[in-house]
Amino acid sequence: MIALSLAEIAEVVGGQIHAIPDPSARVTGPVVRDSREAGPGSLFVAFVGERVDGHDYARQVTDAGAVAVLASRPVDAPAIVVDDVQKALGALARHVVGQLGATLVALTGSAGKTSTKDLIAQVLQSHAPTVFTPGSLNNEIGLPLTALSATQDTRFLVLEMGARGIGHISYLTELTPPKIGLVLNVGTAHIGEFGGREQIAQAKGELVESLPPAEEGGAAILNADDPLVRAMASRTKAKVVLFGESDEADVRAENVRLTDSGQPSFRLRTPSGASDVTMRLYGEHHVSNALAAAAVAHELGMSASEIATALSEAGTLSRWRMEVTERPDGVTIVNDAYNANPESMRAALRALVAMGKGRRTWAVLGKMAELGDEALAEHDAVGRLAVRLNVGKLVAVGGREAAWLQLGAYNEGSWGEESVHVSDAQAAVDLLRSELRPGDVVLVKASRSVGLESVAEALLTAEGEVSAR
Repeated sequence: MIALSLAEIAEVVGGQIHAIPDPSARVTGPVVRDSREAGPGSLFVAFVGERVDGHDYARQVTDAGAVAVLASRPVDAPAIVVDDVQKALGALARHVVGQLGATLVALTGSAGKTSTKDLIAQVLQSHAPTVFTPGSLNNEIGLPLTALSATQDTRFLVLEMGARGIGHISYLTELTPPKIGLVLNVGTAHIGEFGGREQIAQAKGELVESLPPAEEGGAAILNADDPLVRAMASRTKAKVVLFGESDEADVRAENVRLTDSGQPSFRLRTPSGASDVTMRLYGEHHVSNALAAAAVAHELGMSASEIATALSEAGTLSRWRMEVTERPDGVTIVNDAYNANPESMRAALRALVAMGKGRRTWAVLGKMAELGDEALAEHDAVGRLAVRLNVGKLVAVGGREAAWLQLGAYNEGSWGEESVHVSDAQAAVDLLRSELRPGDVVLVKASRSVGLESVAEALLTAEGEVSAR
């Protein structure tokens, strides 16, 4: 991060200096919360977790070269002691962001946030130095840590923002005030926590409310194809830029098709021109993600041809998101097991079918979490969709929700061996290893809590055993 002295940091976060021989010593390395990442010049943030207390690692991190510990109590090492470590981390991020010359881009949505963030980052990186959220560290801890990794050379800071309730995004935008805000969609992810799509829209729209007015460079990038997102235009004073398939979209795709391998190809049209894109990613749902990234990049001064080239070269940066691996025997494993909601399940199934033209397809699916009262209907609908799309075989993995997936397939007409319900990941692996044939395509997808990535990983090893979590 931008080098600050320990005395300056203590003043910013309202902390007390403890056992620091030289308060003028500067933090020249990263701000970290994992003791294994501590190194020369770093600042270690000591959180108290359910199983691990960061304060216990104070001596270890300073021995590794950390300048000090940001702590909530005195420790056996140089420290800045504060009442609330999380709030102090946020205050430090807010101060550092204020010293940067970077343009802050924030995005949110019910589905596709991380994939779109990765696309935006790769497009902007081709243009200027860019720092972005690693993985999906999009909460009140991950976001400030990302912001603190920026330097004076950073031109663009791309931040993914998640929300589990009203006010969460407002809080994040206070820590890192964006100039450009992107809202992808309003779906059913976490609907059990929010209570309904209207409440989700209210929470996601806090992002556009935080933007500066158009005359100060604020821009709200909104999905023209999602009515709840498009309606957010009335909640901002920023310039509104629409992306999507709608004829009214400022940034849109024409002549969309999928290659024989299931990769999207289209003509990108922006207010400054048009250019052809063929993506390395799989599935037509990435077209919308690409348009969102293109709209951001266009607003930041990139030409249509520059954007198209970068989109065509962009790959997958985050693990377990449509990771495609072909085994030596010709079996293709698609590991999309990082997370799941009804929208992303439908997109993944359609991508599977597109990739599997002329080949046998398998959908290994598990529970979609946090759907509340909609859980039964949504799992049933996904099971039915697998049948309608002609997926070769559905393997529903787990307990009650998996049974609902299989029941949906059965009620849609899958009465033979086209669908099966197995108890756990190892049972799924055993079934697949006994029945897979060269050329088959296997999609693995469920909510993160299920840990279904172990199925994909086992299918790519000679032993075929699910590793202990």
